Amino acid sequence: MLRAGVSPDYLTYPFLVKASSRLLKWELGVAVHAHVMKTGFESDKFIQNSLIHMYASCGDIVYARKVFDGMLIRNLVSWNAMLDGHAKCGDVISARGVFELMPERDVVSWSSLIDGYVKNGEYREAISVFEKMCGSGPKANEVTMVSVLCACAHLGALEQGRMMHQYIIDNGLRLPLVLQTSLVDMYAKCGAIAEALNVFRGVRMSRTDVLIWNAIIGGLATHGLVKESLELFTEMQIVGITPDEVTYLCLLTACAHGGLVKEAWHFFDCLNKHGMTPKSEHYACMVDVLARAGQLAEAYQFISQRPMEPTASMLGALLSGCMNHGKLDLAEIVGRKLIELEPDHDGRYVGLSNIYAVEKRWDDARTMREAMERRGVKKSPGFSLVEISGTLHRFIAHDKTHPDSEKIYVMLKFIIRQIQHDTDYENQEYCLCDMKDV
Repeated sequence: MLRAGVSPDYLTYPFLVKASSRLLKWELGVAVHAHVMKTGFESDKFIQNSLIHMYASCGDIVYARKVFDGMLIRNLVSWNAMLDGHAKCGDVISARGVFELMPERDVVSWSSLIDGYVKNGEYREAISVFEKMCGSGPKANEVTMVSVLCACAHLGALEQGRMMHQYIIDNGLRLPLVLQTSLVDMYAKCGAIAEALNVFRGVRMSRTDVLIWNAIIGGLATHGLVKESLELFTEMQIVGITPDEVTYLCLLTACAHGGLVKEAWHFFDCLNKHGMTPKSEHYACMVDVLARAGQLAEAYQFISQRPMEPTASMLGALLSGCMNHGKLDLAEIVGRKLIELEPDHDGRYVGLSNIYAVEKRWDDARTMREAMERRGVKKSPGFSLVEISGTLHRFIAHDKTHPDSEKIYVMLKFIIRQIQHDTDYENQEYCLCDMKDV
């Protein structure tokens, strides 16, 4: 176009910027930006909005913000682009700051913030934002619900997931395949396999893709329904869906739960046969298969012979197998390698300390605790999540921030007293009085 002597206008540049964004080519985007400034279109808000999106997509949130702050006139698209940019770069605090400053918000604004929290692992906050959206914001769309269902899946919040499903039905939202896949994934991860299968079977086979098959096969495998997951894999091939790397990861998970070592080797070999290169996750799954089956020497050899350095997930699977099968000498070797690999991970020190404690090597166990202190590694407190009537309650040891903590500790003390007084387990009777009375 330039060689032909045709000058670009304000409509040309947004397409070029979008192309750079899709290619994730920062240097191309910068070149286009420079051309925009040379031709005098740097104040055009459509071009500026495109530039914000491009810089954020390429991970350069500083330049995205410079463009945003330099805008004389911002519209809703500008605010949404900046909000989404911060969210995509993992800075949900800044994303929330932009959200709070917005003069107006639409479904894109709310959805971007929710998705930002989900991608950052802050699932409870994502659901909290969605609840606020239901109270004061616009009606959610299919994109919003995909993010919210993902949050429910990671939290294992089945009742909330069911409420989200009902929200979809009540508001007449479309059910594109991506949303149906999210529903299957949520139900499967929350352990509601029957409901996951109901949603899956409600999808026309002609409309399915590999993602929804992976969701149901993986869900069945994770919950130990090995036979059913392998049968679905056969059905998947019959209907003409080509398996991908994730499919084989799900199948290896099924083999690990079912102790199917021979079948696991077959599926692992299929990756190479079908032109797929096994990733670290496949190796970790294969180690898990061997370790669970007690083939610890084979698992260690398998790790040693792989073409790349072992990952923490591989060594962690082997360590778990060593502990389960009482192979403490190998467990010590693996535990020390894990500390070398992740020196700031509290669980690695605690794991090796526990190995020494089992062997009554108290001095070595104490050394591990002291090594944690010297490095400044703090043990992350364990917590439990309990879902009651669609509300998630989080509990940490010695925590008294819950509004009903006084009643909870009264009940806990009562249960402990009952356990202490009941010495004969076969004849014990838990005379738990009415919860309300306690």
